[in-house]
Amino acid sequence: MNEIDVPESHPRYESLLTRHRIEDGVEKGITSKQGLIAQGRGEAFDYLLGERTTDTAAAAERAAAAHLLQADHAVLSINGNVAALVPGEMVTLAEATGADLEVNLFNRTETRMERIADHLREHGAADVLGLAADGRIPGLDHERAKVDADGIGDADVVLVPLEDGDRAEALADMGKTELVVDLNPLSRSAQTAAVPIVDNIIRAVPAMTDHARELAGDEAAQREAIESFDADEALSAAERAIREGEL
Repeated sequence: MNEIDVPESHPRYESLLTRHRIEDGVEKGITSKQGLIAQGRGEAFDYLLGERTTDTAAAAERAAAAHLLQADHAVLSINGNVAALVPGEMVTLAEATGADLEVNLFNRTETRMERIADHLREHGAADVLGLAADGRIPGLDHERAKVDADGIGDADVVLVPLEDGDRAEALADMGKTELVVDLNPLSRSAQTAAVPIVDNIIRAVPAMTDHARELAGDEAAQREAIESFDADEALSAAERAIREGEL
């Protein structure tokens, strides 16, 4: 048993676990109610993918880990759903890659920002960016434009899981190497990413950490992981898996 009163052998265990975490996030004031809808949409795509990490998603996770290791300044962006689903896993990935953590929200309030930052600290984060909001992403007129100038504003590589499409496009327009976790290969976020990871975030983040630990200190292997990854093929493969999968 873990968190919910359902055995891990249950065929819907992973799905029930993510639902529970999102529900708990709403109750804690971490996740917005809109996050419940977003979770349901993602779960539908995961179901069509067979609730598994495809070969191309695994390659994307390895390439993303390599980008984080090679970055001059990597930042992992955290929204309400990410904080609810994988808080400790994001902290561990940051530690494995030397990346910073930064909270960024569409429905931004000072209370939510503080609660998410505290939630991440409870899961081991030493420093959490995003509260200063002394920088802006050009071309956006909503709250997600607010970033820390010495965080996402300064980053050359940004992991933006469960991201809004317009912000993903804006970050790409800034010339940042954008790593996206999105179960919908047709979304603007996935389409604009340098590395689109079409996988469930609760599988993707631990996989990236495993790859980062394996690739650490091996620059040749890092370059190979990046150079051998084809974003267009990864998206096409994910779409084929959805259209042609056995249901």
